[in-house]
Amino acid sequence: MLNTARATGGMVVAPHRLAAEAGLAVLREGGNAIEAMIAAAASVSVVYPHMNGLGGDGFWLISTPERRAPLAINAVGAAAAAAGEDFYRTRNLTTIPTRGPLAANTVAGTVSGWQAALDVSADWGGALPLERLLEPAIGYARDGFPTSDGQCRLTAEKRSELAEAPGWADLFLPNGKPPEPGAIFKQPALAETLTQLARAGLEDFYRGDLARRIAADLARTGSPVSGEDLARQRPVRNDPLSVKLRAGTVYNVTPPSQGLASLLILGLFDRLGCEEADGFAYVHGLVEATKQAFLLRNAEITDPVYMTVDPADLLSDTSLDALAGKIDKAKALPWPVSGAPGDTVWLGAADNAGRVVSFIHSIYWEFGSGTCLRDTGIQWQNRGSSFALDPTAQNYLRPGRLPFHTNNPAMALLDDGRVMAYGSMGGDGQPQTKRRSSPATSTLARACSRR
Repeated sequence: MLNTARATGGMVVAPHRLAAEAGLAVLREGGNAIEAMIAAAASVSVVYPHMNGLGGDGFWLISTPERRAPLAINAVGAAAAAAGEDFYRTRNLTTIPTRGPLAANTVAGTVSGWQAALDVSADWGGALPLERLLEPAIGYARDGFPTSDGQCRLTAEKRSELAEAPGWADLFLPNGKPPEPGAIFKQPALAETLTQLARAGLEDFYRGDLARRIAADLARTGSPVSGEDLARQRPVRNDPLSVKLRAGTVYNVTPPSQGLASLLILGLFDRLGCEEADGFAYVHGLVEATKQAFLLRNAEITDPVYMTVDPADLLSDTSLDALAGKIDKAKALPWPVSGAPGDTVWLGAADNAGRVVSFIHSIYWEFGSGTCLRDTGIQWQNRGSSFALDPTAQNYLRPGRLPFHTNNPAMALLDDGRVMAYGSMGGDGQPQTKRRSSPATSTLARACSRR
């Protein structure tokens, strides 16, 4: 058999082969699923730079045979202390720019999530040093890697939009033009940043020598994010949201992520009782369940500090039954709401002890804010461009507020004993794609996580 959907030693799924190989190598050396994910996440940050990086936010779901219900880690950076409404109004802006340093207005949280996950790994007895986990990423940044077709295409497509963003052209337009597919792409400043993290530890990103260099880089570009903002960054460990379906229980992360929307779609559609053979009823049910979930998402999800409803209550049987009752099985609900842009990466890992990780991190739009830090090589996210400057808006910008997130890794504990980590890229498309798992994510469940 040339290809198999099963493995006994573990498995790693990533959108780029080099990232998956980095994680798989860790498993082969006896590392656990979290250690494999750190290696894969760091590598994909280098080899898939148009979609993700150290300058973004991240989310984790982690399951073990001993603690079947997963642990969640939300590694979300808050709006800078200087980034209030007045910051933009005094610059004659009525909306937050989507690109450039004024879009780079929130702290990057993903590296803090790596550390929180490694703390869990240590409780498992994980012993691979950080230097080993970051080694592949450092090598790809220092020595280069063959540029993907997607990076080349998006560089050409977004060139006019991003050319004026600080540092973007210097990094992504070698020789003044987009690279050709397969051309070797190097990031020496990012290699040094990863080397510093391997040497000094991940906390250095927020409260060390590297943090001071990042803050100086950000100030040079005109971003409002300061060293003090970096030092305040803390990830949140908590229990995820969940909903019981006919096949098992599905989990997703809490706000400010739209994980609630993913679970609402599944919970509502499960109540409709549609089968794929039903044809129109099946497709109509999926679409209408999505509409109801997105309407509730848009009305309620924001920084949890500012929410007036417990998101778990929205997933109760009573709430789901009432919401499902709003779905007309013969008529489509009008949909005047525009979809939000966004892109990202999703990665999954499972080890031979049955521990499973679902992970996602993002810089929001392709290339994020486009702001590339000269001395550290970090590309900063534009997640804070999702804030509004209207005080009546659901996601009104306030200093220290967490931005709304499309990112939402998912996990299912199926009644037959399998654990499925699954996820997708694609902004508003994420909850819709996750209504049915992809072959890759189903493979991960079947191959590695039967308990």
